[in-house]
Amino acid sequence: MKTHHIIVALLFGFVISAKAQKRIETTELPKAAQEFLLKHFSYTTVDIAKKDAEHGEKGYEVILKDGTEVEFWKDGSYREVDGEKNPIPTDFIPANIKDYVSKNYPNEKITHIDYGHKDLDVDLTNGIDLEFTKDGKILKDKNNNIK
Repeated sequence: MKTHHIIVALLFGFVISAKAQKRIETTELPKAAQEFLLKHFSYTTVDIAKKDAEHGEKGYEVILKDGTEVEFWKDGSYREVDGEKNPIPTDFIPANIKDYVSKNYPNEKITHIDYGHKDLDVDLTNGIDLEFTKDGKILKDKNNNIK
């Protein structure tokens, strides 16, 4: 009987998880998200698009054919771009952040940018994790040393 309850609980969890991430067509993304993808990622195509309810906020997750993952807020503005270890386009990244990276890490490229609730996280090809304020002022650099 105990095993039966565990199986039912697991199945219930899978159903909730499936509802939290519902696959959608690219055309169902907000217009701003579609335009962002077309402008910055025209060199690849969408592999999977999902409606996502992460952390209680509705948004969208897109996985591109080249492996890049892009998350959008519900209004279609980008929240996160993750190229894993591969460089991502930087046209949409604030100039002061790009300037900081090119000045302090001239041989590195940005592989990830994430707008959190309080700060902005940027990862580089050498594995360095940088943190900035929302307006682009550096908070942490190299081994969590505060600037």
